[in-house]
Amino acid sequence: MTDTIEAVNSSLDLEEVLSLVATKVADALHADACFVYLFDERSGELILRATHGTRVEEMTQRPRMRPGEGITGSAAESREPVMIASQANVDSRFKNFPNLPEDEYESILAVPILARAERLEGALNVRTREPREFTEDEIDLLLVIATQVAQSIEHAKLYEEAQRRVHELEALARISEAVSESLYLEESLEAIVKTTVDALSATGAALVLEDGAIAWPEGKADVHAIRQPLRWRGRQIGELVADRATPFTQADRELLGSIAQQAAVALEHGRAVMRGVLAQEIHHRVKNNLQTVASLLRLQARDAENVDPRKALMDSVNRILAIAAVHEVLTEQRDEDVDLAELLDRLRSMLVQGVGAGREVTAELEPVILAGNRATALALVFSELLGNALEHGGHHIRVVLVGAEGEAMLEIADDGGGIPDEPTKGTGLSIVRALVRDELGGSLELDGSAGTRARVRFPA
Repeated sequence: MTDTIEAVNSSLDLEEVLSLVATKVADALHADACFVYLFDERSGELILRATHGTRVEEMTQRPRMRPGEGITGSAAESREPVMIASQANVDSRFKNFPNLPEDEYESILAVPILARAERLEGALNVRTREPREFTEDEIDLLLVIATQVAQSIEHAKLYEEAQRRVHELEALARISEAVSESLYLEESLEAIVKTTVDALSATGAALVLEDGAIAWPEGKADVHAIRQPLRWRGRQIGELVADRATPFTQADRELLGSIAQQAAVALEHGRAVMRGVLAQEIHHRVKNNLQTVASLLRLQARDAENVDPRKALMDSVNRILAIAAVHEVLTEQRDEDVDLAELLDRLRSMLVQGVGAGREVTAELEPVILAGNRATALALVFSELLGNALEHGGHHIRVVLVGAEGEAMLEIADDGGGIPDEPTKGTGLSIVRALVRDELGGSLELDGSAGTRARVRFPA
């Protein structure tokens, strides 16, 4: 008995404790088998946790029963020993488990495992293949061992809970570190998902945003899944989902809840930072573009004596609309680069509807990517050149945009009467030359020999 108690008290790991109990009890009573059940208060069931004679790992599902079911369950319910010397498997209380070959044993002695105040912690039994009448001394010995086992189980449960808390705090610390060190929302949330997989031994995890979009998935979905809402100031802003092959415990759910709280804070704070950065960038971009509009208006004002006020106003409107089109594309794409093909096609449609009634405008536009600030300059150039072609050119106008080997070319040609080679006058043309030279770092060529052809070359 002393060896049994010393072995039981030698470890705080619950699984190790129960395995030692099954082996040492069987040895102490010279039994062929020993089965140890723990009582789960949440489910109200006795669950087989350790055996001597049959390996738990080989079972497809742990046997479980309620107090009062089976011979061992009867001992647990009555808080008294139950002993059957032979043919235990034909007793009316016997409960058969397909993956637990108890019917090969003749005798059984089952006792409850009781903690202080008669609180049920579990039950255990010993079995023999030959009929056996257990003596009073053997029954008392098993009861004493069960009492000691109850204390060891309590200690092991406390240790297991402490280890779980440590594990939870370590996971939350990793998340907090990742969130505080990363400057990017994507990196923070990716770290949260990866930590979820690690902390819960999950096969997969993901964040699901409030619009249903799945973000930052890790691993793969499995049989069992739990979903924890992400809440911020009383509203749900998403879900944290985890999957694995085995069921999740209540402790797992509590840990996922703690991680979800961190994820909600990271998500909302990250969005707030992004909104601030985006607002700052928009203010900066609007300021620069307003300065551009002001400069164009001042340039036009210098030549006020030779300018038709109505035309000057319409030109200014077109320039502002060109800048607005760049803003629209940048906003839709949520990027700092612009696809010129899409941008110029929008501007073409807008200008044709405004001043190009009756003109036939065809476009051949290849995808060319340009930074947002340079795209604004090109949009103004395009607006000036196409506006001139629509106002002064022929019936047919052709727009071409091509790009290759780091260089792009924009060409606008019409079949009108043409213009003098390299004209120098005109506010619009002065604007085009300045923008091409200073903002695009390119060149402008004008050819008026057969209609009018304006060709702008620039690095892209």
